[in-house]
Amino acid sequence: MNYVSTRGRAPQLGFTEAMMTGLARDGGLYVPAAVPQMPPAAIAALSGLSYEEVALRVMRPFLGDAFTEAELAEAITTAYAGFAHPARAPLKQLAPGHFLLELFHGPTLAFKDFAMQLIGRLMQAALQRSGRRITIIGATSGDTGSAAIEAFRGLPNVDVFILFPEGRISEVQRRQMTTPAEANVHAIALKGDFDACQARVKDMFNDFAFRDAVGLTAVNSINWARVLAQTVYYFSAAVALGAPHRPVAFTVPTGNFGDIYAGSIARSMGLPIERLVIATNQNDILHRTLAAGEHRLEPVSPSISPSMDIQVSSNFERALFDALNREGAAVAALMGDLKTAGGFELPQGTLQALRAVYASGRASEEETAATIARTHATTGELLCPHSAVGVCVAEAHLGAVPMVTLATAHPAKFPDAVVASTGIRPALPPHMADLHARPERMTHLPDDLGTLEDFVRERIAA
Repeated sequence: MNYVSTRGRAPQLGFTEAMMTGLARDGGLYVPAAVPQMPPAAIAALSGLSYEEVALRVMRPFLGDAFTEAELAEAITTAYAGFAHPARAPLKQLAPGHFLLELFHGPTLAFKDFAMQLIGRLMQAALQRSGRRITIIGATSGDTGSAAIEAFRGLPNVDVFILFPEGRISEVQRRQMTTPAEANVHAIALKGDFDACQARVKDMFNDFAFRDAVGLTAVNSINWARVLAQTVYYFSAAVALGAPHRPVAFTVPTGNFGDIYAGSIARSMGLPIERLVIATNQNDILHRTLAAGEHRLEPVSPSISPSMDIQVSSNFERALFDALNREGAAVAALMGDLKTAGGFELPQGTLQALRAVYASGRASEEETAATIARTHATTGELLCPHSAVGVCVAEAHLGAVPMVTLATAHPAKFPDAVVASTGIRPALPPHMADLHARPERMTHLPDDLGTLEDFVRERIAA
């Protein structure tokens, strides 16, 4: 099983190398050279299986000979053993034809745990084989950082550096990153927005001397293994609602596009997904792109759904690669225009190709708050603001097939928004009940590549 870069100028890699590399050396993102197919009979056979068994069957074809089936099964079992719900990703019905997929029962209360807990175990197994030491550097708009820290804290051959935008994430999100005491964990509050954090991470990867010297690895959603692990809950939810015998639609609160792109991979494998609906907040570049065919950056406006306060959605490059018939040079040219000119118009036929897979919608701040209040009043379900964006947009796209909205985070991660809408302050689960009493440890740094690289070198040397 080989993986190719979306920009077409990096060597093909196997699964382990693609996972450990993260960003391709030509600046592109790795995708499968060919997507394995899952016939209807194999999808139907997932019915009644545990989440772990579904994960093994869905993911196994993508790994080639990188791990044995027994090794993968053990990693999956260990990764999800700490989840608080026996179904791992339970479905709840909100209304006729509309379901909520709860993805917040992992250790850090967000959907990122599904991928990060598994990647941590697969990477550790690969490092034990090779004897290597790596440096993980990631940018987070709130949830990726805590999930990465939880997965890699205390490991003997990994250093973890997470950049987050200072003052632009919730207090719970920040404390999840700044309270771990392990010496290999480093939380960096960067002066800037998430796009600045993400840009500096990409700059470090493109500094090949630095990258090679510190053994740089990415666990952001640019890492293919992250996307792969997230395809599983599309299968588990769709099969529970009747797939492959009837189609299903999904609405996904979308920031960096990795979660919804996982849905498109599931669709490419053969899962009958009628629509994948992109749900954006007021930072609606993806909705504007699908509406008008122009991908143009605008300033980021802070919102009550901060994990979606993004303009540069890295994984959208993977969707463009598919829509451009996998022409790497064409993708590279568009990404160059995005960096130098702040945007681009979609080439002829590309918008139609994207619309064949994705629909989109936008929820304002007022609509998001109203959705939190209305959903609680009518169903008793407390939504985090990101999940509320998804529910609001999904309600405008309900149709003849079941709609599943992804609930991406626990409401207790964003208590201020929930209190403002409902008057209820959601409680943290018992394992995090003392979070606000734990001492914090973080470093404040400017948006400067040289300063960041020096900091990483010094901490690794120490």
